[in-house]
Amino acid sequence: MSALSPSPLRRLRQAPRHLLVCEKGHARHARSRHAAHVRDHAYNCRVSFLIPECGILPEVLKSTIADIGEYYVVRNLSIHELVAHEFIDAFVKKGKLILSVDKDTYEELGLQGRPSQYSGKKIMRYIITIDLTDSGFHPDSKKHNRVLWALKEKKPLEFDFLLAWYNTGAEGSTLMSYFSKNQIQALKPKITFSMLRDLQCPVLQSNELQGKPDESCSTEELFEWLGAVLNQVSLDNKSSSFISTYCCPQPNTIVEKAFLCTITGFIIPEKIIQLLEQLCSYFGEPKLAYWLTLTVHGFADSPVSWRESEHGFHKGGENLYNFVIFRNLDYWLQMAVGTNDDCPP
Repeated sequence: MSALSPSPLRRLRQAPRHLLVCEKGHARHARSRHAAHVRDHAYNCRVSFLIPECGILPEVLKSTIADIGEYYVVRNLSIHELVAHEFIDAFVKKGKLILSVDKDTYEELGLQGRPSQYSGKKIMRYIITIDLTDSGFHPDSKKHNRVLWALKEKKPLEFDFLLAWYNTGAEGSTLMSYFSKNQIQALKPKITFSMLRDLQCPVLQSNELQGKPDESCSTEELFEWLGAVLNQVSLDNKSSSFISTYCCPQPNTIVEKAFLCTITGFIIPEKIIQLLEQLCSYFGEPKLAYWLTLTVHGFADSPVSWRESEHGFHKGGENLYNFVIFRNLDYWLQMAVGTNDDCPP
């Protein structure tokens, strides 16, 4: 008896699984977890915020954006340099080195790891986690010497790395001087501003995550609409359009202008928290806007998403979150991942 495999067309029709987790809170509540969620998502490549009914960005927001800071690219960096105690003492107070490697590399390294939870029946990828600040990982310990030998001599690995470091001291000179023997370059995030005219916006009520018929839209409808806006998809639903027939959910309202800012680079959580706080403070004075949004995208090829949760690429590598901040400082937090990911925290 033979079994038939799914046809290519059938496989194309099988949509990958996506997860969207939503929670509600208040930004000034003592037990609010909004900052903790931001800290847990470390590897961010794009940050966007959208403010309806805003024509001119306040100076305090402009200065916060300008203070996002540099990041660095280091070419042909040997991984063993990241387990050297000179590096750990200079830059790592608490942290782990997480490697996602194929089966051949894993076997050549000979380091302890675990199969990727997205490998399927035939294991082709492994995850190696090295706690750089573990008490047993001190210089001259067997554990440290074993890891150093594996990465330096047994299976030397070199990659281009993006580096970012949050410190109240002179971070630039320290990073640049430490890697002065390597090809290191300081990069500034790319910042773009856009003014959106006559934008259709969903009507939202902070206490109604699921929305109400004819009264307000749901958090899922808002998330879909925001994706269309950030990707400059038309909301007109014209029958002549061969690209999109999407339209803004009901009920909605047209705002004369909306301010959109997008920051692209390697943006660390501490800078995102500063921006989030300034966006909350935006409502400190009376504003026409009832809500605004802050959207953060993680790197598609990062080995982790939130905390140490394994992140797999599958088809798109999605891992992102979005805050909807309301005038009364209630917020919705939406966390989304693609197929090869754990449920967000």
